[in-house]
Amino acid sequence: MKNTVIIGSGPAGLTAAIYLARSGLDPIVICGEKPGGQLINTDMIENYPGFESINGAELMMKILTQAEKLGAKIVYETVSNVSKSYDEGSKIELQSGEVLESKTVLISTGASHRRLEIPGEKEFTNKGVSWCATCDGPMYRGKMVAVVGGGNTAVMEALFLSNLVEKVYLIHRRDALRAEKIMQERLFACRNVECIWNSQISEIIGDTKLQAIKLNTGNTLDVSALFIAIGVVPSSDFVKNLVKLDAEGYVIANETQTSIPGIFAAGDIVSGSIKQAIFAAGQGCQASQMIEQYLGVR
Repeated sequence: MKNTVIIGSGPAGLTAAIYLARSGLDPIVICGEKPGGQLINTDMIENYPGFESINGAELMMKILTQAEKLGAKIVYETVSNVSKSYDEGSKIELQSGEVLESKTVLISTGASHRRLEIPGEKEFTNKGVSWCATCDGPMYRGKMVAVVGGGNTAVMEALFLSNLVEKVYLIHRRDALRAEKIMQERLFACRNVECIWNSQISEIIGDTKLQAIKLNTGNTLDVSALFIAIGVVPSSDFVKNLVKLDAEGYVIANETQTSIPGIFAAGDIVSGSIKQAIFAAGQGCQASQMIEQYLGVR
């Protein structure tokens, strides 16, 4: 019986692993096929304390190495199911067929960005294609960029970028946005934001980096970056029949404690997360303290 198993290796999971390892609890981190969460797909981070500028993958490898040096065990596996016995802790079933038993579990599997699934999207990821304006927007100061989407996230991305770039194209497949009215009013008041209605992106064009995007209307926009804001999908299928989820599939947790005693959640997987690395790391720290209390070591 393990003390704690952490499922997910983004900022939340690895931060929890660091704290729990320092407390001598020998955490096991199930990190999937590759560690680091969504940050490994971020080209440059300029808003994480302690680093003026750092590549996302580099940052996550530093945190992973720190956790390992302190005693956390990293397992390159994927979890297929988690079940709970109030008397015997939890059972974590891996895709390989192996079953781990643990007194506590931390769910920190995050959420994955919806993709356009069009030519050029994969090729130009981190070469102009991004899912985070806060992370990557400052690299395109004074340039032409595009945002695709019609909800609150897309509008917030466009508003953030409008303070940095020469012009923002907001591309939406309908003739009206889904975002809240007050946010739409702010957007329409921006002189350097142009909405492209009833349009979808059909192809992303470039050589070594993104240079333009082609629309299904036949038009082509010359831009240096494309920010995709069409939603995210929480990675919670493996616990959907175990803990309480909100309507969108995010785990409901009060101070990281889920609806099941001994099972905790932190990071982007949690309902209401603001989806920033530093916030996820903070929740990972909080979860570690809650786990220590649950185990009676704090």
